[in-house]
Amino acid sequence: MTDNLAKHYLENIIPEFRYLKKLGDRAMEQLDDEQFFITLDPESNSVAIIVKHLAGNMRSRWMDFLTSDGEKADRFRDQEFVVDANTKRDEVIDWWERGWRYVFDAIEPLSPEEVTRTVTIRQEPHTVLQAINRQLGHYTAHVGQIVFLAKHLKSTEWKTLSVPRGQSEQFNQKMVERLKDKNDKSGVPIHLKGSS
Repeated sequence: MTDNLAKHYLENIIPEFRYLKKLGDRAMEQLDDEQFFITLDPESNSVAIIVKHLAGNMRSRWMDFLTSDGEKADRFRDQEFVVDANTKRDEVIDWWERGWRYVFDAIEPLSPEEVTRTVTIRQEPHTVLQAINRQLGHYTAHVGQIVFLAKHLKSTEWKTLSVPRGQSEQFNQKMVERLKDKNDKSGVPIHLKGSS
């Protein structure tokens, strides 16, 4: 992989993780304290459990990312799916914030040269790029679960996180107008900026 492509990858992947965190933030902001702990059925996970699991995974995968295995010896994954009755919303949000801190502290300082470096997860070798993509997929699934649960629990009080239902055409038109305005102001089409 060329350094240019690796640089582009890192510049792209960090905002993708930030977007995922923001989706989770905005979904959880809408929940009442008790809704963090509701499960839909005995086999389901609550938002609190999903967050605890994500935080455990994030700590394990990203702490000492380049120098130690991604499955830390002190991780007890099964305990990530147990939330005791005394757990409060603030504690769940703290798990969430600490987990994401591990992610960004590991990814933001990476150099393009490190993207093809080898790391291990459960002793299985991955390039840094593969390890990052693996976690992006994992976190996307779980943030999607958080959004689904929050939307289900809020029902008619839900505030959409994306294009409101029935407003796709208006949204698309706004995007076209925004792109046109940016092109008009700079004189250079957006898709050509930065290319050589």
